[in-house]
Amino acid sequence: MKIEQIHHVAYRCKDAKQTVEWYNKMLNMDFVLAIAEDHVPSTHEPDPYMHIFMDAGNGNILAFFELPTKPEMDRDRNTPIWVQHIAFKVKDRDTLLQYKDHLETNGVEVLGVTDHSIFHSIYFFDPNGHRVELACPDPKEDALLKQLNAVKWEMLDEWAKTKKAPKHADWLHAKELSEI
Repeated sequence: MKIEQIHHVAYRCKDAKQTVEWYNKMLNMDFVLAIAEDHVPSTHEPDPYMHIFMDAGNGNILAFFELPTKPEMDRDRNTPIWVQHIAFKVKDRDTLLQYKDHLETNGVEVLGVTDHSIFHSIYFFDPNGHRVELACPDPKEDALLKQLNAVKWEMLDEWAKTKKAPKHADWLHAKELSEI
């Protein structure tokens, strides 16, 4: 048995139409389909919803549920806001910078470009409060990934024992964090 790929990732949204329009305008994602029911198919409970699906490229689908009968949505307050996010890959740094300019021109506050060595990212929030990351590969990505691959199990084992950041790959963010 082996998972083939992610079928879709689903989040909640405040307004399905606004979400479709925002992802189309800001990230050029196509609206794939909508499903709406008065009962939840998996649980059979009565709960009207709108379920929308956006094309995130290469067979990846980003989905949202609008749930008008539920309390207003919120985020997990026990988790820092930077942790829960969805990241999308873009072709290269030029494309990343074009998106940054496009988003800012359209009033979206953008953080970054952040240097993760193997890739470079920008961060922003969608109209529902979900954190979104766009990432482009570094030209040296393949070689750097080999270095990370060589120490991944040692790092994980050390973390499991100490709950302190192992230093096996501290080079990864050395440039980005040198300004602290």
